[in-house]
Amino acid sequence: MENILVIGTGGFFGAASRYAIAFWIGERWGRSFPLGTLVINVSGSFLIGLLMYLLSEKLLVNPLWRSLLVIGFLGAYTTFSTFEYETGNLLNDGELLYAAINIVASVLCGLVALKLGELLGRII
Repeated sequence: MENILVIGTGGFFGAASRYAIAFWIGERWGRSFPLGTLVINVSGSFLIGLLMYLLSEKLLVNPLWRSLLVIGFLGAYTTFSTFEYETGNLLNDGELLYAAINIVASVLCGLVALKLGELLGRII
């Protein structure tokens, strides 16, 4: 039961952070391209790479921290289903170039961010 409460707490803050960041980016740079989702997915990939390395290789911490930060917070913070929905909307609107850019940028930048997070975890 404790793990479920920890994951739920992390999930609450991850979802709230995702909404706030995506809203702020949309207000600042517009919503014709889903930049907020891209930024969230890339930053979430970086943080997952960093935290998973640190929490499994470098730091001796209670496993609940992994549940809170990775499963809860980052699980709710990253937005793959939103990414899919927004990409589908771009396709429906005939925005094939934006859809392709969104797919390629999200996948490639996310993977690069994941590896950079792991690298930073090894360095610190």
